[in-house]
Amino acid sequence: MAEARSSDAGGGCEGEGPEGPPRESVPPGTTVPRVKLLDTLVDTFLQKLVAAGSYQRFTDCYKRLYQLQPEMTQRIYDKFITQLQTSVREEISEIKAEGNLEAVLNALDKIVEDRKDQEEPAWRPSGNPEADLRSALVPYFRQQRDALQRHVRKQEAENRRLAEAVVAGRQQVQELQRRGQARQQAWQALHREQKELVAVLGEPE
Repeated sequence: MAEARSSDAGGGCEGEGPEGPPRESVPPGTTVPRVKLLDTLVDTFLQKLVAAGSYQRFTDCYKRLYQLQPEMTQRIYDKFITQLQTSVREEISEIKAEGNLEAVLNALDKIVEDRKDQEEPAWRPSGNPEADLRSALVPYFRQQRDALQRHVRKQEAENRRLAEAVVAGRQQVQELQRRGQARQQAWQALHREQKELVAVLGEPE
């Protein structure tokens, strides 16, 4: 039964991709919002990602575990795929929020829609497309750089905290070792004194 499940899981991932209804077909000439295109791109990426890491390939990597615990292997794989998809979606949502991508893409859709009925060439603020593109992208890239710097600083602070915890742990271990040695030495000294006392008491008068 487990083999049938593995075959179904592997085949499903490689053929149809993750669960979910198929994407709706768009009539010709219909303009699809860029936000929806981005979401579709993410869904397609996740489908290909899951297909690349099918259950069959997962069991090939963990044959021993699969042979001993096939049902547990299935549960581990299902949880792994779910967490992987959730993690990717959270990362994409964070990027969209930091870059305000939905507002930017919606504004771009509106510009394109407003320009449909205009036949004259598009107006450029500076007349230089390269300069206009730079002026639009540079703030976004700076924002991404600042976000990465904040993440690096946060990670560095976490690394320092962990390093301090490791040092404190080593000091505690050393202190315990010191106390243990002191107790051992005290016990050995007491043992010697007892032996000497027994020897003295056992000597004839």
